[in-house]
Amino acid sequence: MEVMAAKKVSFFHRIGAQPAKKSVVCRYWANGNCIKGDNCDYFHGERPPPQTGYVHYNQSRSKTWTNTNSSCNPKYGTGSSLSNKGGKFSTASYQKPPRKVSTKSLTFIRSELEKNDTRKAPIKQCGDWVRGNCVRGDKCRYVHSWFSGSGFAMLAKLEGHTKNITGIALPSGCDKLYSCSKDKSIRAWDCNSGQLAGSVSTVGEVGCLINEGAWLFVGLPNVIKAWNIQNQAEFSVNAPGGLVCSMALDNDKLFAGMEDGTILVRKLNAESNTPELIAMLKEHHSAVCSLVVGANNRLYSGSKDSTIKVWDTYNLQCIHTLSGHTKDVTSLVCWDSYLISASLDKTLKVWSATESGTIKVDYEIKDDYEVNALCGIHDAEGKPILLCAYSDNTVRLYDLPSFTERGRIFSKGKVEVIEVGIDGLFFTGDANGDVSVWKMIGAPCVAES
Repeated sequence: MEVMAAKKVSFFHRIGAQPAKKSVVCRYWANGNCIKGDNCDYFHGERPPPQTGYVHYNQSRSKTWTNTNSSCNPKYGTGSSLSNKGGKFSTASYQKPPRKVSTKSLTFIRSELEKNDTRKAPIKQCGDWVRGNCVRGDKCRYVHSWFSGSGFAMLAKLEGHTKNITGIALPSGCDKLYSCSKDKSIRAWDCNSGQLAGSVSTVGEVGCLINEGAWLFVGLPNVIKAWNIQNQAEFSVNAPGGLVCSMALDNDKLFAGMEDGTILVRKLNAESNTPELIAMLKEHHSAVCSLVVGANNRLYSGSKDSTIKVWDTYNLQCIHTLSGHTKDVTSLVCWDSYLISASLDKTLKVWSATESGTIKVDYEIKDDYEVNALCGIHDAEGKPILLCAYSDNTVRLYDLPSFTERGRIFSKGKVEVIEVGIDGLFFTGDANGDVSVWKMIGAPCVAES
């Protein structure tokens, strides 16, 4: 399928109708004191100039940061739609994209981290502007925008959920974005119009949502449900241990992190279409908040018990326990040969393997706020960016390896979910129930035939 954005632009690729001089937001305008007006060489507004080009569907795993394109699991096939009492989820035709792995290695330079440790003073959003009653206008010293910085823009805010967003997924080849919430619902959003396309009510709150190819996997209390959004196939499997808090897929294995600390391992079965339970890993003592599959057959799990466990995905044995955090480990990201962890102890930690085979903290970032979620993305030049959600209702964009802040996203509620899509798209979900759609400016759009 080939879509030329200049002829039919997806709603999620529309930047704005008004032309701008540059994509760099004027910092004086952001602070409310630019006196140049229309003569300013920088952008005065929330949305940089519109982009044109081609749109194609292929999705990379956001938690394993190697530019790997997801592909549909051939064991599950393809089809056309999914329906339920709450609405109908329909998709465009899907063609399995090729799997591509970047071989470029990103070198982590500790000296660069240290010399860039002093970052810019925090930029604050105007609370009165958020509430719609700021009377200072351009003279206000605070930001009248949902973001600050350059190189990215907000495309849409999807409103409808009434409680915390717990998962976001944009399946490969699909023209629907899916979100789930503690309000016991799953919603589908049309990528062309930005409108609600359908919804499904669930028995209990939804703990997490992931996708693999045409399949959506939904974590619920004591059960995992899966839907094929193209051929309407579905199945449910028991997941004893309370709410399914996190999930990850690796080849033919589905890992589920449970509220009681157990990690359930199911083997995907091509014949029955129902994953077979093959192991229950019981090393954690509290809820497993994050699961991520890394290189060399490694699974990393972060828990409310403040530890990170490293597992061999072949023999399912725990080979390391990382004990550097003092509170809940909320999120994990693999970046090149490094593991980055976030915690409610207000720290980010960068871990690396030593020559002796142990894993140590290479660098630590301390802040005044708890860290709730992490995600990795690349900018238009292929440079790595770390997205970090903090408890002050912001998401900060850090350049790596320097950890220099390049921008900040503001939200009405605490962001607990960040997910990456295609062509520079990424999504945030907050405690207010809002899903926001963002795009890295200048991210390449490639035609798919």
